[in-house]
Amino acid sequence: MRTFNIIKPIFISVILILSFLSCTQKKIDKDQYKQKIFDTEKAFERMANETGIAEAFKFFADENGVILRNNQIIKGKENIFKSIKNNSLYDRATLKWNPDFIDVSDDGDLAYSYGNYTFEFYNKQDEKQIQTGIFHTIWKKQTDGSYKFVWD
Repeated sequence: MRTFNIIKPIFISVILILSFLSCTQKKIDKDQYKQKIFDTEKAFERMANETGIAEAFKFFADENGVILRNNQIIKGKENIFKSIKNNSLYDRATLKWNPDFIDVSDDGDLAYSYGNYTFEFYNKQDEKQIQTGIFHTIWKKQTDGSYKFVWD
């Protein structure tokens, strides 16, 4: 009986502490975070068309970022950069996109976006080609507060 008398107050204390911690969990302004993701998407698009697609993907990729191209997973910031840089298809290409939907996790650490893209490039016969589709990006908050993609 004596053990129960000691455990009961400890158990109640633990429950109270956990309840308090769950109530004080960081609340974020989701609209503000969604705007930050939108702004990041547009900065990514601008850099792709002003500096180059390979450089933009390298800048906005998380160290462990992943892209899916031609049914291949390309892992890591450096490998993503090399795969784009070494593909002549991207030499005179432009890439435009607009996020139609953005959502953010409750703590702001992860987000995702999707929307339409247009990829304009020149084929081997120097003919302009236009490819359209849907993109989907998963963003991870970095220690400096910026977002880098972990999936594109």
